[in-house]
Amino acid sequence: MTAPLPGFEQVRAAAARLAGRIVHTPLLRHRLLDQITGATVVVKPEPLQRTGSFKLRGATNAALLLPPEARRGGIVTHSSGNHGQACAAAAHMLGMAATIAMPSDAPAIKVEATRRWGAEIVTFDRHGVDRDALAETLAAERGATLIPPFDHPDVIAGQGTAALELLEDAGALGLVPDAFAVCTGGGGLTAGCVLALEALAPKAEVFAVEPEGWDDTRRSLEAGRRVANEAPGSGLCDALLAKQPGALTFAINHRHLAGGVVVTEAEIFRAMRFAFEHLKIVAEPGGAVALAAVLAGKVAAKGGVIGVVVSGGNVDPAVFARALAA
Repeated sequence: MTAPLPGFEQVRAAAARLAGRIVHTPLLRHRLLDQITGATVVVKPEPLQRTGSFKLRGATNAALLLPPEARRGGIVTHSSGNHGQACAAAAHMLGMAATIAMPSDAPAIKVEATRRWGAEIVTFDRHGVDRDALAETLAAERGATLIPPFDHPDVIAGQGTAALELLEDAGALGLVPDAFAVCTGGGGLTAGCVLALEALAPKAEVFAVEPEGWDDTRRSLEAGRRVANEAPGSGLCDALLAKQPGALTFAINHRHLAGGVVVTEAEIFRAMRFAFEHLKIVAEPGGAVALAAVLAGKVAAKGGVIGVVVSGGNVDPAVFARALAA
């Protein structure tokens, strides 16, 4: 049975639940960013979040909502890194066991960060194993609860607190976004942002931003139904390599998104370098795609306000060096 869709009230409740457990990341602005875009750009820097990405929001919200008997069994998930690390951190916070299934080619920095939270890591072949089935098997074996990376109402609601904070902080400055760019993999962050924007900035045009070869959300929006990636691109944006949008996330996203935007590796590296040099934050490739779209003029609001989520900063040092040298 499909879970009920969360609404804005669930995002509000998640924000109250997460208060004091996560970082309320600041709102960043830069004069050069405004000059390049001809707009007022406000950036939500989730690399500054505990665990280095927005994923801590959804994982912690879902874990906090588990009843005591479920907490005793611990949690299980599958993840290329950021959600796994977030689940491990949430479990540590609540005194639970955590088992994380991670691709064997996941960035070492994400694997080690996940392990440091005390989680058990089970590796698998990204291309040859059904990760959903693996996670379900692990959960059944351990008597644990599965917290999926994006297609879960409590995860979606938790992720929406990122946009809620941005909108409230921008509102305190008298700013309301006319456009909003958000990094998109399975669509959990995007769906959570949509819930917040529908309530607080309903006129904003919201764009899902994806890397080349992984534009399943863009193509799904155009088709009016969920479609999968048939000829995937490179693995540079390891945080955004979902095969297709989630059922719950797409049900929310298709009703409000203005469209999908695709960015190139060169544009992603430019955004990573811009974030480092001017915003003074480290962004991983998948975390930088929304900023890349804004810098490339693919999400625009001349004379208006653009909201941007930089979603994570857990980047392999060698990849970051490539970005700075590009």
